[in-house]
Amino acid sequence: MPPRIGVVTFPGSLDDHDALRAIELNGGQSVPLWHGSDSLTGVDAVILPGGFSYGDYLRCGAIARFAPIMAEVIRSAEAGMPVLGICNGFQILCEAHLLPGALVRNDVRTFVCRDQRLRVESTDTTWTSDFRIGQEITIVLKNGEGGYVADQPTLDMLESEGRVVFRYLDGNPNGSYRDIAGICNERGNVVGLMPHPEHNVEELTGPSTDGRAFFGSVLNFLAARA
Repeated sequence: MPPRIGVVTFPGSLDDHDALRAIELNGGQSVPLWHGSDSLTGVDAVILPGGFSYGDYLRCGAIARFAPIMAEVIRSAEAGMPVLGICNGFQILCEAHLLPGALVRNDVRTFVCRDQRLRVESTDTTWTSDFRIGQEITIVLKNGEGGYVADQPTLDMLESEGRVVFRYLDGNPNGSYRDIAGICNERGNVVGLMPHPEHNVEELTGPSTDGRAFFGSVLNFLAARA
């Protein structure tokens, strides 16, 4: 039986089906999860997908953070379950305090959609172990509130502990401090990033298949643990 990876659908999610397909393409068993549920139905990992949960009212991710299923996501993440937040999912992870900092309006004040080059800064997470340190990859980026911000002590802590997972190359698209495109928690099981790896898993739909390594990493981790 392949590892079961759940993808949460919130009102306004729009990349949940892409994430489900990416899991299946990489050999995992995808499990749709509903925001109103209080159970993760026995999954081994969770993805919070991109979109505009609750219309991005109040702050991006601020309402979704209080969805019933998030209580179980938080509990499971703190117990070591792998959790990946993509774009809006990254925002939700920050609002839920599973990751430090916050995501704010792009400094260019426009929605950015482009193929974005990144540099891999950490492979010590459950979602990036199939990459190489310093590897340069191309992943689709699409956001309006993608600027990662935190106070200087938090940024210094992330740097010193090796918790910056990705950085933007070829120009910072949204004003993220220190060109940060993704970070992880101290344990390395929770990762949040702005770009969308689920859109880079097939040659037909993108300039690369670099996104496959995200899903391969967690599936290999779960298989080894099993």
